[in-house]
Amino acid sequence: MFSRDRWQEILEVLTTNWFRTILTAFGVFWGIMILIILLAAGKGLENGIKADFGNIATNTMFVWARNTTKPYKGFPVARNYEFKISDVASIKENFPDLLYISPRNQLGGYRGVNNVVRGLNTGAYNVYGDYPDIFNQDPLIITRGRFINHSDIIEKRKIAVIGEGVRTGLYESEEEVMGTYIKIQGVNFMVVGTYKTATNGGDGEEGLNQIFVPFSTFGQAFNTGNDVGFMAITAKDGTSISNMKEEIVQLLKENHSVHPDDTRAIGYRDIYEQYQKVEGLFGAMKLIAYFVGILVLLSGIIGVSNIMLIVVKERTKEIGIRRALGEDPWSIRLQVLMESVFLTMISGMAGIVIGALFIYGVNALLDANGPVDMFLNPSVSLSVVVVALVILIVSGLLAGFIPAQSAIRAKPIDALRAE
Repeated sequence: MFSRDRWQEILEVLTTNWFRTILTAFGVFWGIMILIILLAAGKGLENGIKADFGNIATNTMFVWARNTTKPYKGFPVARNYEFKISDVASIKENFPDLLYISPRNQLGGYRGVNNVVRGLNTGAYNVYGDYPDIFNQDPLIITRGRFINHSDIIEKRKIAVIGEGVRTGLYESEEEVMGTYIKIQGVNFMVVGTYKTATNGGDGEEGLNQIFVPFSTFGQAFNTGNDVGFMAITAKDGTSISNMKEEIVQLLKENHSVHPDDTRAIGYRDIYEQYQKVEGLFGAMKLIAYFVGILVLLSGIIGVSNIMLIVVKERTKEIGIRRALGEDPWSIRLQVLMESVFLTMISGMAGIVIGALFIYGVNALLDANGPVDMFLNPSVSLSVVVVALVILIVSGLLAGFIPAQSAIRAKPIDALRAE
């Protein structure tokens, strides 16, 4: 089956007319290269959009209080209220499938009024009062020191973890940061850690200009008491936060005497729902890429099949002689199929290689010039290459099937008479 003579015959047939072979192979080459590039481009777009989620736990929702829009239990319309720390315990008690519930308060705003001072340097930064669990929901890369721990919460320590952007704005380049003090709205906090984010671009830069302090210390220092600005709520693996959010919102409405039908009194952002939409979008894009790529590849396969029919026609007398000498019809059929698969595989592999080099060049440009918004690290996985190889083999067999049947259909005596 894989004799040396058979492979020599395959090479002789395909190299007899180089120009015709190259033109035939180009259709398959182009089709598989387009498929690889389309899938890589889709992956790059997917990576870029998912990067906007950062490292945040995707099975998470954020919930915050807003003014009421309906009167209820004697309370007027447009009532302003705040969540309380007791809401956290209430949610934990009623929803055992939740993994983390992190209350959070926020002070100031990035690029707002200066609220942080160190020596002669000042800056406007977001200051968050947090619990340690927020680190598991929205991870940071700690570059020095540590993050907030539960002892900080219990003892109401005046400590702060600052972003690399804050360090750059308030400190000299070689100045020691750990153990120094910054003043947040007149209150001194000792720096115990610095961090950076994994996200690049605008959101990543803003994320570096943040300061984290213990939630309990925040309440005491800035007179927020037990008020909670908003909460990050994460469900356990295997449990969708989207299926629980309505019940959580209803519980919070009961806790604060909000009308059950007041849909605007509590705001929330369902990260899991948004993430699922993105997953669905890129799943559809991948199917479209396969569909378009396979259609282009199909045109190349039709070209291979047509050329193989011409090759069989040119070798009619040769096939007749081989049949007359007693060669098995399956051997002749196998010869044609192998020629078809070989031509398809060689041209397809060339398409994969050129496509991979193109993707490598795009990544090199992105590395040299910085990331592009919503486009990051275009690539194809090994599974895609395996699928492409399977498509090539099947395509080669399909392209050679009709010519192979044509080769053995004619009777030996008729083939010998052919001119």
